[in-house]
This record gives sequence, C-alpha cells and structure tokens, in this order.
Amino acid sequence: MVQLPAYARPRLALRLANSLDWVCMVLILGLAALLLPVTSAKAQSGSASFTIKESGRAYGTLQAAVNAIGDQRGTIEIAPGTYRECAVQTAGVVIYAAREAGTVTFDRTTCEGKAALVLRGLGAEIRGITFTNMNVRDGNGAGIRLEKGALNVAYSRFMNSQQGILTANDPNGRIYIMRSTFTGLGTCENSAGCAHSLYIGNYGELTVRDSRFERGRGGHYLKARAANVVIENNSFDDAQGSETNYMIDLPAGSRGSIAGNWFMQGRNKQNYSAFIALGAETVLHSSDGLSVRGNEARFVPGLQRSSVFLADWTGSSVALSGNTLARGLTDYERR
Repeated sequence: MVQLPAYARPRLALRLANSLDWVCMVLILGLAALLLPVTSAKAQSGSASFTIKESGRAYGTLQAAVNAIGDQRGTIEIAPGTYRECAVQTAGVVIYAAREAGTVTFDRTTCEGKAALVLRGLGAEIRGITFTNMNVRDGNGAGIRLEKGALNVAYSRFMNSQQGILTANDPNGRIYIMRSTFTGLGTCENSAGCAHSLYIGNYGELTVRDSRFERGRGGHYLKARAANVVIENNSFDDAQGSETNYMIDLPAGSRGSIAGNWFMQGRNKQNYSAFIALGAETVLHSSDGLSVRGNEARFVPGLQRSSVFLADWTGSSVALSGNTLARGLTDYERR
C-alpha cells in the first residue's frame, strides 16, 4: 500500500471497500469475464514465476502466461522478483497481480518499443506492481501502454521512466486508477513531443483517486482528453520537480469532478502559469458543470510567485468552491 506523508495525505481519502466506482469497474470486468471461459491451456516448462490462478499452471515467462489465457479470462499471479521482460495482450481479460504487493518490479524492458505491458484486449487489471526505467527511442517509454479496452490499476508504482501510463483513444472505454504512485516521470526532450506522468487519450471516463504524483521530470503530471473525469483525493507534489508544466491538463475539455486534492508547485518549472488547465488544445467535450471543489494549493515554502489555480480556455460554466489557495494564486482566469 502506498503511504503518503501526513502533510500531503489527501483529506477526503476513501477506503477501497467504500469506493462505489471501484466496485463498478470490477463489475464491468466481471460481467465481461462471464462471457469468456476460464483458460485450460497446458503448462510450459520453466520456473513458476507466473502462475494462472484459475488453473494453477505455471509459466516461465509473462508472455507465455498471457498467451495461455488468450481470448479467455485469467489472473496471472507473479512471484516476488525483478523482471527484465514484457508482454503484449491482444485479447481477453487479464489480471496481472503481484503475489505480494510491492514485491514485483518490471525493469528496463519494453515490448514493441512501447511499454512493459502493451494492452489491447477486452480489459486488464494491474495490482501491486512496480514499473521502472522504461525508456524508448521516441521518448514514450511507459510502464503501461493501453491501446484498447478497460483498465484498472491499484497499489502500483511507476518510477523513473519517460511516462507512467500512456493510452490511445477509446471513447467507450473506462480507466480507474487508485492508490498508486507516479514519480520521476515525464520529459520534453524528444522529437515526439512531451511525455507525462499519466497521459490519457480520448477515453470515455477516467477516475484517479488516492494516488500520489511527485518529482516530475517534464511535461504535465496528469494529462487527459477523457470526456468525463473524477480526480479526487490525490497529492501533486512538485517540490522536487524539474522543468514541469501543469499539475492537471484537460486539453480537450472534460466534465466531472476535481476535488479534495493537494497541490504544491515547485521552483523549477517550464510553465508555472497555472496549476490546472482546461481546454488549452482542440476542444472535444463540453466542460459545463465541471466541479472543482475542496482542493488545497500552495507554493513550495519560501517561494513567492503569481499563478492561476484554474486557467480556462473554454469559457464553460465551471463550479469552483471551497478551495484553499496560497497567497499569489488567483482562483480562476478565462484565457
């Protein structure tokens, strides 16, 4: 479980057992899984690092286990260790679960020049896994590259890579991230443009709860073109960031909720003009009714600077209430 320091712990953190959205996501993948039979593939030779829970059969590589599940459903339990390997999922519903949370690390190895996990099946869930040192030639190396389908992520860490999670577009898809950490991510040094800690394409819904973003190395901490967002009870700690931009960037416009988050803007910024940006690029979605409430935003101690909490390029009807802002911060600016 990711532990946040007391000063940065979100004030309204929700327990997993009481999270209706998390239950909904589990039900969505569960209902889809009912349509698919449990795998019965034969085991391959090798160590028991990757075991399919439903059959009890072990595989020597992650890709072999994924292939065994195929277009069915299954849970891959991963033994403790650091792995220099990756996998591509093209079908089915796969749960990638550390046998013991926090003891499994995927390090330095990507598939298709993209990520440790390249996902384009019906759905996937990642539990208790660390992804670190993912770097590729085009600057978009990630722990997870989601190209299609639903995604749940819980109790996981994304560290010291070009990106944490990068997705394509799936307007009917849903992503749920909770109690995870994104640290030492992002870059604007490559020809492909900036990479970000979390970069979500035009998805239908994105939920990020009870998670920590810190020590960014370029780009934004959270960038999403999702039509609907729930970004609640997270911490965005930029105190040790370098050449970073916005904490939250919703460049295509979004509806939903940004609530109960804690923000600290650091000194070393490429762009310190705003904490949250709305509609700064091509607007795809209405932002009317977006609720921004109960957040706390400040500058790193000793820093005197002027900035804007929410910069809005859409002119939408946005509701701001109950936000605690440091001196020098304007709550809203139409751009």
